[in-house]
Amino acid sequence: MISRRNIRVKVMQTLYNITTLEPNAKPGEPQKILQNHFDQTRQLFVHLTYFLTEVCRYAETDSHQRSGKHLPTYEDLHVNTKLSGNKILWKILQDASFKEALAKVKPQQTINKELVRKLYLNLAETPEYKTYINKEGRENKEEKEILEFILDKLMLANENFTSYIEELFSNWDDDGEMVIQLLVNVLQKPGSMDFKEMISGEKKDFAMNLLKTVHEKSEHLQTLIIPKLKNWDPERIALLDMILMKMGVSEFLYFETIPPKVTINEYIDLAKEYSTPQSGQFVNGILDNIHKELVAEGKMQKVDYRKV
Repeated sequence: MISRRNIRVKVMQTLYNITTLEPNAKPGEPQKILQNHFDQTRQLFVHLTYFLTEVCRYAETDSHQRSGKHLPTYEDLHVNTKLSGNKILWKILQDASFKEALAKVKPQQTINKELVRKLYLNLAETPEYKTYINKEGRENKEEKEILEFILDKLMLANENFTSYIEELFSNWDDDGEMVIQLLVNVLQKPGSMDFKEMISGEKKDFAMNLLKTVHEKSEHLQTLIIPKLKNWDPERIALLDMILMKMGVSEFLYFETIPPKVTINEYIDLAKEYSTPQSGQFVNGILDNIHKELVAEGKMQKVDYRKV
């Protein structure tokens, strides 16, 4: 499932989008933009999973093509297709939620078939693959390990593959690491993931509430931030820094289950990664000062923003 960190990134990106929209965002548009970010994550996850299954299933395609040659050799007529019958592979392919996701996302329409072929041919030359196909029987450990090998050493280690994914999915840099881990989890425990929905109801509520809170309480949040800027001109503060600080203060005030220290650390990391080189330290200082002031004034009684 999508992590809270990735949720914050998507809320940040949505707030940035609606802040730069001309004219102002229409009612419901912020929520649509955020949902689109979640949909992109699911599309990436489904495509990555589908690509892996296609590399595995290409063993059958290779066997069929080679046996259909005008003068096939003995090797052409005896291509080992063990990989295509991988037990974990077929648990994924038979997963009802994966089938539904394929029908909706349709990765088969955008997949690079030539790249699938090249990666399979690269795989066929590796000692790991030859060891796998030459061993009789199917042990779960070996079935899993060969799929992990293909993912890690053949797909993700291949610059052509990562370039291909980056071109298809603008969210690869944001979501890639998380989606890869989700796929590894699926390989370890097939059937444990719902491919139709990438986010739990609880986390989706958190995302939508954080977005709505920052959007609707923006002016109030800014009144808490601006006095702490000292010699900084609010108009010259990086837009992302201001958005991240508003999100952080919003969590201080309105999200009772999130410890302030967690909030501060999360937004320091996001500022470092997505804003300017100085943003991490800057955001840290402002949020820390606001937190201390709220505590001193007894205003850290977190309540839903709609009740304020």
